[in-house]
Amino acid sequence: MTFCRTLTNLLLSGTLAFASSAHAAGITVHDARNRDVTVADFARTVSIGGAITEILYALGLESRLVGVDTTSLYPAAALHDKPNVGYMRQISAEGVLGLNPSLILAIQGSGPRETMEILETAKVPLVLVPETFSEDGLIGKIRLVGHAMGVDARAECLASAVGADLAQLRALRAKVTKPVRVMFVMSLLNGRAMVAGHKTAADEIIQLAGATNAVDDYDGYKTIADEAIVAAKPEFVLSIERGKDTLQAEAVYAHPGFALTPVAANKGFIAMDGLYLLGFGPRTAAAARDLSVKLYPALAGQGGTFTSALSAANCRQ
Repeated sequence: MTFCRTLTNLLLSGTLAFASSAHAAGITVHDARNRDVTVADFARTVSIGGAITEILYALGLESRLVGVDTTSLYPAAALHDKPNVGYMRQISAEGVLGLNPSLILAIQGSGPRETMEILETAKVPLVLVPETFSEDGLIGKIRLVGHAMGVDARAECLASAVGADLAQLRALRAKVTKPVRVMFVMSLLNGRAMVAGHKTAADEIIQLAGATNAVDDYDGYKTIADEAIVAAKPEFVLSIERGKDTLQAEAVYAHPGFALTPVAANKGFIAMDGLYLLGFGPRTAAAARDLSVKLYPALAGQGGTFTSALSAANCRQ
């Protein structure tokens, strides 16, 4: 028994020594720029992107964070406890580098371009995390962030939990017999609706919830005419909560375009937390589940208990 215990300790010590030497030599991360980035030190990490920050907290790595951006709204402790480097698309290079980071993790699409160019030329590893709005993209994001931080086992644990949630979501989605038509409206500016097309987080979350995007003729976000709204025949309008700037249901129902659609007739308006709904982080399957039961009340109570939040504590070890 003593011999076995000694052998186990020796093997464990050797494993830890190997891990330490591997980290000292640097971890190679293949990022969204199709580049290999060597990360040797992740003790002072700046996170740019709410989903990245959420993943880091789920992995128990908050002590390594020295700065986050304004989209890092979950958990609330992130913006409360960590220095704020600004909005992800309006980052200041001085604000980031002034924190003396050893690693910068930034979601694809962060900017402006001039800032990203400065950060790329700095002597700090910059890993640009791919933003692919899909189940595989979400799992890949978790694994890449975990790898960059040297915690592949924790990341695999979290990825497995999220994968189980997504499988459960697919089972719930299979119960939908007649998909409803949903239009995601980012804003109503001067009466013009800014609406999500394909290749957007909104488009993917609508599909994950078992619905159909009422907009199917363009990619990205676009302001559309009232005639196009009427022709799309949406049954629900989906939007995000923005405090006092949140789009209001009555404004949608009274809009000249939506007033002539099933949205107004059926009072089909849903607003949800923006990061939860569109962030494509560990809670995405739960967000799609919540949206699904709002769209299909008959599914209420059939969504089950998703495991990622429950398993996150285990993945922090």
